Amino acid sequence: MWKSQYKYFLILLTVFVVGCAKRGNITGGLTDTIPPVLQRSIPKNFSTEFKGNEVKLYFDEYVKLKDINKQLVVSPPMSVPPVISPTNASKYITIKIKDTLQPNTTYSFNFGQSIQDNNEGNPYPQFKYIFSTGTYIDSLSVSGTISDALEQTVDNFVTVMLYEVNEKFTDSIVYKEKPRYVTNTLDSSKTWQIDNIKAGKYMLIAMKDYNNNYIFDPKKDKIGFYKEHIIVDNEPSNYNLQLFQEVPVFKGLKPSQASGNRATVGYEGKPEKAKFTLRNGSEILPTIVTKLPEKDSVQIWFPPVKVDSLNLEIVNENFKKDFNFKIKDQKKDTLSFTAKPLGTLHFRENFELVSSIPLTKFDSTKITLRNKDSIIVPFTTKYDEFNQTLKFDFKKEPLEKYTMLLLPGALTDFYETQNDTLNYKFSTRDLSDYANMVLKLQNVKKFPIIVELTDAKGKVLDSEYSTESSTIVFESFLPKKFFIRIIYDENGNGVWDPGNYLEKTTGEEVIYYPTEEEGRANWDVDVNFILTPQSNPKPPITPSP
Repeated sequence: MWKSQYKYFLILLTVFVVGCAKRGNITGGLTDTIPPVLQRSIPKNFSTEFKGNEVKLYFDEYVKLKDINKQLVVSPPMSVPPVISPTNASKYITIKIKDTLQPNTTYSFNFGQSIQDNNEGNPYPQFKYIFSTGTYIDSLSVSGTISDALEQTVDNFVTVMLYEVNEKFTDSIVYKEKPRYVTNTLDSSKTWQIDNIKAGKYMLIAMKDYNNNYIFDPKKDKIGFYKEHIIVDNEPSNYNLQLFQEVPVFKGLKPSQASGNRATVGYEGKPEKAKFTLRNGSEILPTIVTKLPEKDSVQIWFPPVKVDSLNLEIVNENFKKDFNFKIKDQKKDTLSFTAKPLGTLHFRENFELVSSIPLTKFDSTKITLRNKDSIIVPFTTKYDEFNQTLKFDFKKEPLEKYTMLLLPGALTDFYETQNDTLNYKFSTRDLSDYANMVLKLQNVKKFPIIVELTDAKGKVLDSEYSTESSTIVFESFLPKKFFIRIIYDENGNGVWDPGNYLEKTTGEEVIYYPTEEEGRANWDVDVNFILTPQSNPKPPITPSP
């Protein structure tokens, strides 16, 4: 009897303990995903005849501001930015207006994603506070998309602006004044919409505004524009604006001495057509002008002279200026060479020698190229003076080893200095290590065209140029994933040219194949590309026989 009662007692005790343990577990609950809610505002949202300089927004929970300087878009823009406070967590936000408000104007404060709840960071997306200094709220809108004139990807935080076309309007307004209305794509959207606009005629501009001042700086900012003035009314509208970076008008900057026989000159724009004339008094000195690598500068090579200063005249189309700069006794440059590439020479590359001083004479009888069997391989050379690069072109054989020998006196620089013996070794790989592609283009409007293979970031991996053929062959290129880009080379200069805002020209037309392709080792890729906006089927990739 006692034993059975004791057993029953133990069972009850066990059940009690297990039950208590279950009640003690922590579940954590559901994650809060609800954004803050605006409870009220003073003055009310969408107020008219606004005359104050302060707004208070009250929320149902504690909120915080994140990236308010980047996210907040005020339209029309204010000369003196408003002060948004507090910076710490609070149940209200204060807008203090420091600028003089325009009469009969609807103002919009778009907070983007900047208002978030304090605990979970849930944003109050695209919250707008709107008021009018007149008797009604302007309600018209205009919208569209943003793209890049050259690249597949487009910048974020692009500003889209409307300038009112009235008796004071000129095209140069983008360089001097802020727009009437603005919006911003912020950090995620490639579409845009400007709301609360009054009816009228406007100029439509998009800009990657690096200075965040709504003023176009051609040296830094990208710009896109709609060629004709637009009419904002009750009719629906949608505009695509293509961004491009203008090539600045050429401008030469003050030169400075870099060595005992060289000066450097910074520039804006393109220097290739500029003429540089160096004078010692009335005497014109012989010079060679070359590019300073990775800098917006050129190098002026001149004979060593013992003078206190020299004069440099720079002339290019509408630019002409004289500069005097001091000359000191400095160490002179010496001749040396850099070979590219070293080791493996791929089939689509040329062997190159980059000289430290421009070259003026070449003696091919003192240059030999031999294969691994010591058999002489014929070659041709081409000298790029602006980049100080001597290129060697020859028929490359697979799995071959080459030796390039330059005897003393093969190369002579601007100062009559000659090379010492130069010996370079490089080799090729098997053709099966490479990919091949035949690209067949349909509906080509005109020639010439530039055909480029690019990576996902737009870097050019390989290119071909066609003046008449719609079939483009890429032989023996390195295996990789790539995008195909077609450029209509309007002026035939071999490079893509952007537009110009004042001339109302857009960049040369660019068309991308709709899908990413891949070249694999020992594979042939056949691509049929119809040059129209319609999508193209993904072409088959078949192994080479």
